[in-house]
Amino acid sequence: MQGGEVTVIARLLRPGARLPYRATEQASGYDIYAALEGGEVTVGQHPVIVPTGIALEVPPGYDAQFRPRSGLAAKGVLATFGTLDADYRGEIKITLYTTAPDITHTVRDGDRIAQLVINRLVVACFELAEELSASARGTGGHGSTGR
Repeated sequence: MQGGEVTVIARLLRPGARLPYRATEQASGYDIYAALEGGEVTVGQHPVIVPTGIALEVPPGYDAQFRPRSGLAAKGVLATFGTLDADYRGEIKITLYTTAPDITHTVRDGDRIAQLVINRLVVACFELAEELSASARGTGGHGSTGR
């Protein structure tokens, strides 16, 4: 590890599996690819679990988060947010679904299906209290700050 970089150990588990890839130097996310061994799967409104063929060893003090790709989201295809803890060693699988009943999407072997972002963790200690401090927002949620 040097200069703000962290080493994540990767293992390819099936033919055609690809390492996560960062498309540009300033990108925060790494593309994650489907590993369907030459096959394909159709995604609709019911969640479909798509294998990636990779396992990662994220160092202690970090996690990896999986996020939707904006290009697929613009078509109504979403990957669920997911977390890869530092102690998990199994295959990464991405859950995909579409946002409307009239949308389907075919995922083929090697397609980019999600993004992976590596995060440094902070250990939090939770302290029980009878009251929380006041704030300008207070208990306003879900749209309370919009106009």
